Amino acid sequence: MGVSPGEIERRYANVRAALERDGLDAALVCGSEYTGFEGAVTYLSGFQIVHRYAYVLLPREGEPAIVFPSEARYVGEHGTSWIEEQVFEGRPGDWLADRLRGRRVGVYGLDYVMPPRDYAALVLACELVGWDIEFDHARAVKSDEELDSVRESVRINTDGFHAFLAAYAPGRCAAEVLAPAEELFVARGCGRLTMNMVLVGAEFAIARSDTMLEEFCIPSLEIAGPGGHWVEVSRAIGTPNDEVRRINEAYDEYFEVARTALRPGATAHDAHRAVSKGFVERGYRLGHVTGHSIGMTMIEFPKIGEGIESELRENMVFSMHPHAIAENGSDCLYMQETWLVGPDGGVPLSGLPSRIFAAAR
Repeated sequence: MGVSPGEIERRYANVRAALERDGLDAALVCGSEYTGFEGAVTYLSGFQIVHRYAYVLLPREGEPAIVFPSEARYVGEHGTSWIEEQVFEGRPGDWLADRLRGRRVGVYGLDYVMPPRDYAALVLACELVGWDIEFDHARAVKSDEELDSVRESVRINTDGFHAFLAAYAPGRCAAEVLAPAEELFVARGCGRLTMNMVLVGAEFAIARSDTMLEEFCIPSLEIAGPGGHWVEVSRAIGTPNDEVRRINEAYDEYFEVARTALRPGATAHDAHRAVSKGFVERGYRLGHVTGHSIGMTMIEFPKIGEGIESELRENMVFSMHPHAIAENGSDCLYMQETWLVGPDGGVPLSGLPSRIFAAAR
């Protein structure tokens, strides 16, 4: 799924406007092969990291550059990037330090992604400013072109859930049940961009052959389709106990409340309070973030959470997945949905009802 020249210019213009506002000379976006967190590089360059790491340098004025470590010449299909200046360096930080000397630079990935050797070179040459939240806010409102990609990812993810549902039966191992969904994801163009698990008790677990599924199953399905936009869609399956049925009552309430809470002009804090109300009133704690913006990086700002005063805007996209955990620390419910902030409120994109699905066999 190609990106149009107009869409590229829109992305650059939004980031440059944020640079101007914050008094910065350039944005330096760091990405690594950590699944789901290479997407900021893809967003600004079209390049998907397969191995190691890469940088995109977007100056407030002038042309961008994409920089790769030369100790691993292949870190992905370099020809997929629309950026003309492609740099291969043994120590990328040295090249970047020369280019950015004396500048004030907003860095996406400063705390979690940038290798220490590059930081050591850059910090002596220029002023580095952590810029994760600001960069994410600059890309949080999706264009129509991006929303087409989001909807395609949702269709693939939803079909993958149905494949998981069809394969599920108590006593089967998680690897067997997830395999048809993963096969579908790869066939439909997701490539390496999948991160799918099951919950065992209240904890996430890789779907291995020694993970046996019981009468109640909670899959966690997260994928990005051909356009590179991540989405999250899943529902619990099987026979819940009485405690989980009670949690599901709060889930039903959240799903209806989100239709009005996820509206333009509301704050992320207000939305969190609204959708978490049913869980809190029943005495459940939430063991994972209520929701978060999602795009070409799996988890973006703003989060839907306590004290987050970011204002929601039309065409923002959020993954919502309240992780409600009972007092015993074992019974829980975690179901994912990708929501669009529409002109009048939240729109769930999958079309799946908010319910626990019966096993298909």
